[in-house]
Amino acid sequence: MAFTKIEKLSKKLKSNFVLNYDTSLLAWFKTGGKADIFCLVSDEEELEIILNEIGNMPIFVIGAGSNILIRDGGFNGIIIKLGKFFSHLSLFDKNTIIAGTSSLDKNVSNFALKHSLSKFEFLSCIPGTIGGGIRMNTGCYGEDISKILLSVQAMDLEGKIKIIYSKDIKFSYRKCNLDNNLIFISATLRGSKENKLNIKKKINYLVERKKKDQPSQVKTCGSTFKNPDNTKAWQLIKASGCAGMIEGDAYISKKHCNFFVNKKNANSQDLEKLIYKVKKKVFNQTGINLELEIQIIGEKLWKI
Repeated sequence: MAFTKIEKLSKKLKSNFVLNYDTSLLAWFKTGGKADIFCLVSDEEELEIILNEIGNMPIFVIGAGSNILIRDGGFNGIIIKLGKFFSHLSLFDKNTIIAGTSSLDKNVSNFALKHSLSKFEFLSCIPGTIGGGIRMNTGCYGEDISKILLSVQAMDLEGKIKIIYSKDIKFSYRKCNLDNNLIFISATLRGSKENKLNIKKKINYLVERKKKDQPSQVKTCGSTFKNPDNTKAWQLIKASGCAGMIEGDAYISKKHCNFFVNKKNANSQDLEKLIYKVKKKVFNQTGINLELEIQIIGEKLWKI
């Protein structure tokens, strides 16, 4: 029934629907099985129509794909990606930016620089979108989204839009308490006026620091585990003897132990098994249960 509805929708909407979609095209790990349906949503009005038509079909909304591992069994449902309509950037006032949630973090940082707005510099180091950033309270070098967010506009699964103010959101390290069934549409972000040269210097400093600390030009999804209280995940991984571990074509970066990499032809199973082995070894060695920072979705084809 759902597929029949999708076929009908695809004929009357501008949004692009693909059946049996190869999800390895979406994630930075370049792994993953097939999704029943992939939809690149054209605009807000069509998103509402789609949500009202697909019924109880499982939904996953993907951003840049920089922080996700999609299993080899694929995703039984519809993966939604918000299109260019949702990547708008504009000034609300001299200190405030309105950003569509599919806007890349680095584009928001560049927009803020153009308008001499500080506090957005850290976004130049985040390889994601504003929507994903709100969902996981993304951040680096002591800064995070919660410090600049004023409000988020979201659509529920019935197509109703609501505005949620930052003061009503409980943010913590790499997460927030907003319902997973909310699809973020746009965000209001506030910075402060600063000399453009100073902003540029800070961006350059942070970008160079990231290049020095983290691997680049490889198939990775950034930090695999969250940092526990009072320590760093990479330190625990290294101290537990996990440095250099491999599983198939998946390995731990020599440059940063918390970055797991698809060397060439790894599948999602290789990466997930490596994640599980490291998690188990760190727990056995330190008693600390590492919590994932990346998100794993889809159908598992293997047993622990």
